[in-house]
Parts: sequence; C-alpha cells; structure tokens
Amino acid sequence: MACDDPAAPSGTFSRQNSSSTGSLDFEPDADYKFVERLEERYKCAYCHLVLHNPHQTGCGHRFCQHCILALRELNAVPTCPVDKEIIRMHEVFKDNCCKREVLNLHVFCKNFPDCNSKVILGRYQEHLQQCLFESMQCTNDGCRDQILRKDLKEHLNHHCKFREERCQYCNSYVVLINIKNHEKYDCPDLPVPCLQNCSQIILKKEIEKHHAVCPEAEVDCPYKQYGCHVKVKRGKLAEHENSALREHMLQILDKNSRLEEQISDLYKSLECKEIKIQQLADAIKKCEKEFRQYTQLFGNNSSLMVSTQALASHLDKSARLESQVKQLIQMANQQQSKLDLRPLFDTIENVKQKIALMETYDQRLVVLEDQSSKHDLQINIHKAQLNKNEERFKLLEGTCYNGKLIWKITDYKLKKKEAVEGRVLSIASQPFYTSRCGYRLCARAYLNGDGSGKGTHISLYFVVMRGEFDSLLLWPFKQKVTLMLLDQSGKKNHIVEVFRADPNSSSFKRPDGEMNIASGCPRFVPHTVLENTKNTYIRDDTLFLKVVVDLTDLEEV
Repeated sequence: MACDDPAAPSGTFSRQNSSSTGSLDFEPDADYKFVERLEERYKCAYCHLVLHNPHQTGCGHRFCQHCILALRELNAVPTCPVDKEIIRMHEVFKDNCCKREVLNLHVFCKNFPDCNSKVILGRYQEHLQQCLFESMQCTNDGCRDQILRKDLKEHLNHHCKFREERCQYCNSYVVLINIKNHEKYDCPDLPVPCLQNCSQIILKKEIEKHHAVCPEAEVDCPYKQYGCHVKVKRGKLAEHENSALREHMLQILDKNSRLEEQISDLYKSLECKEIKIQQLADAIKKCEKEFRQYTQLFGNNSSLMVSTQALASHLDKSARLESQVKQLIQMANQQQSKLDLRPLFDTIENVKQKIALMETYDQRLVVLEDQSSKHDLQINIHKAQLNKNEERFKLLEGTCYNGKLIWKITDYKLKKKEAVEGRVLSIASQPFYTSRCGYRLCARAYLNGDGSGKGTHISLYFVVMRGEFDSLLLWPFKQKVTLMLLDQSGKKNHIVEVFRADPNSSSFKRPDGEMNIASGCPRFVPHTVLENTKNTYIRDDTLFLKVVVDLTDLEEV
C-alpha cells in the first residue's frame, strides 16, 4: 500500500501522484471482457494483462504492483523488459491517476449474454455479489446444488431436498429428506393403532398410558392368588368375574379351609410342646430334690468323691434338660408370634403414618423448589443487567469523540487462526464519534482477508453506524477517511490508505439498521509484510490500527 513516509518498508513505494481511489478493487487474474478494446497504456509491461495497482518506473513504463515486486525478486538489478533500462526502486511510484482510469473502465458481466450489465472494473466484484445470473451454492446445510441467484428463493422454498418442512403431526421443523423417518420413528405426536387391536388411534407418546387402560389388553384374574389362573381381556374382566363367581367363592373357601387346618395343626403342636416343657420342668425339680438328698447323705470326706461324681452326672443332665427347655420355649414363642397378627397390624399402621408424613414433606419440597426457581430467575435477570451495565460503562470509558480511533488487537495469532478456520471471520472495534453529537463509526477487520484479499491480506473496512443524533446530521457522510497500520518501532513507518466517502454509495447514507455495509480496503496489507520479522507491525502478538476522519468543513451540531 502507499505510504507518506520516505522510509517505506519492503514491498511498498515512497511516492504517489494523487490520492487513493477508496475501496474500488478487482481480481487481478480474472478474464475480463471490456466494452471497448483495452488500450496498451492500461496493460502491464511485464504480464501484459490489465494493470492491477499500477506503479510507474523512472523510464515511464507501468507495471502491476506484484509484477514490479516479482522483477525485483528475480534479479538483483531489475531491468525494464521494454527498454532494458535499470529499474531504480526509489524512482518507482504508485500511479493512482492510472489506477483510477483502470478502475473506471467498463466491462461486461461474466454471465453475458444472460446478464447484459456493463459495470466499471472497480465495481465488478460488487456487481457479481448482486448479479441475478451468478451461480452460487444453495445455502441449506448439506445441499451442494449450484443455483442462479435469481432462482435461489424458488429452489429454497420448493425444490431443495434439504429444506425444512413442518411435521404435519408435531409441527416441528424437520429436513425434508428426513421427514419420513421422523414421522415413522421419532415423532411423538404420530397417531398409531393400539397394539392390542382395540381399534383406537393413540398418539405415540401416550401409547404406554393407554395400554394400562386398554380394554383389549389381557390381564390376570383378580382371584389369581386364590387359584384362578385365567387370563382375560380387560374389557371382559367383569363378565368373567360374574360368570366364575361360584368357582371363585369355592376357591376362597378351599384356601380358608387349608389355612384353618394349618392353624389347628400349629395349636396341636404348641400343646404338645407345652406338655413336654412341663415334663422337663418336673424332671429338673426331681433332680434338684435328689441333689439335696445326696448332700445330706454324704457329708463325710470318704463319701465326698462318690457324691461329687453323682453330683456332676446330675448337673450335666440338668444342663441338657435346661437347654432343651430353652429351645422349646423359643419355638413356642415363634409359633405364637406367627399366629398373633397384632404386631403386624401395628407395623402396617406405623408405615401408613410414615407415608403420610413423607407426602407432606414432598408437598412442602415442591413449594420450596418453586420458590427457589423464582429466586434463581430473579438473580439471573439482575446478573444479566449488571453485565450489560458493565459492558456499557467500559464502552463509554474507551469511546473517542474527536474522529480518531486507536484500535489495539491482541492475540493476533489465535484470532487469525479462528478466521482461517471460518469460526470468526471478522472482528469489530469499539464505536467512536466525530464529536459528542456527531457521526457514530467503527472499524471492521478480516484477519484472513475478504474478497480479493482473502487468504493473502488483512482487509480493513470503515463502517457508519446508527447513532442517537443521526436526524440532526448531514447525509450522506462525505468526509475523507485515513486507515493506518501503526509501526511499533518508533520510526513511524506506518502503512496508510486514504479515501473519500462516495456520496452515491449506500455505505455512507443514513443507516436504516444497526450499521451500513462496510467500505474500505480488501487488500489493506499483505500477510507477508505484516508478519515479516524484519518489520515491527506486530509485537507481543499485538498490532495497532488507526482510523482518522478528516473533520475539515464538518459542521458541529
């Protein structure tokens, strides 16, 4: 790009013969069909194509910017291919006058004869972005069809297989090629017949709830526990109960009879055990009586050993009898507890009380959860408002009102990587103003380039935004704008591009929306120049961009 400082960096030239031509540009290697035959003075002396960013040498011949750089890289002492004169780089200057003439040459649209538009070369790319006969890919995800722009709306609405259609059952939007599978397998509101052949049509999401009441579903007889193993459809269950009432009563009586017999057997067994316990208790008393008699009879030492042996024998017998008595008492208690239902009823009553208490706790918990959700919602609203206020305060603190913007871009490598990967194509600066009540403006940068500079340059644009005082300002915006990449070495080897706002462009009219279409330089600075380690445009992964609006002749409100 052109630079006003004589100590220009590598790849730029120190002089230029007029002001810049603004945001007009074109693709250098495209095949253009000119309305009138292209004159030789508009052709590059090296590549013989239409001049792109023309530069003039000291010998008076014109070259594309990239061609003059290529000549310098191919030869240590570059020479003009026309007159073989040595090209002295300090004599080379950017020929903006020729550039303006080239950019205003008229060319046919590449879609001629379908499109009969004739546009100036500098607006050629802008025309293609609006040309109704330009081929473009369908915007629906997954569709790779190439469609003329004029047919795109029809394609999107009626022909694209990847367009979204509303499901006729659940009203959700589904991609057309998937809608049959959605209706067959996924749609919760799809009407389906009952699996039990009850002739009812039910929503798919309610099929399980229906099966719980379906009259055609087979269920067990309620008297299954009494011996009836019949399975019958729910709708005929009452009929079965009425027809089999006698059999059910007989089954209940039979089971009750068996239970009474079991209870009677248990009582008999208990009586037998109580008799045995009494017999054992009598035997123990008898043993204790014999022990006392032995103690009286064998009082002397000679008979002590015999009495001791007899005593040990009786003690062993007594211990065995006592153990048997304890076992019988334990068995009797177990049998009695089986027959006594009062503990069971008490347990059931306690469980009921606990369940009622838990239900009360559940109701209170639901109320508390509802209150907690309301409080969380209020807290989130307040947090969002606080964040919004903090962002607004930061913007107000950093806002300039003198028509100048210094934009610091940090983490350059990360942000460029995001742009290359297509995640964040562009970044925007904070707004700035020409005065307290002046135009509201900002800058937009494409770190991986945009349009003709995509993949090779940084693209820098100037944007007019909607402001609070637009109704008091003069429109369209007509001021001169200077875009700069600042040199961080202190030598002020800045890269500068200057243009004056075109009053006929929609970019500078009073904004209808939040902001106008950006206007500026798609090829502002090459990546090779910006990232060259010999230059000092990037330090600590940070670069600085400057935008200056000429406030001359600008009336304040």
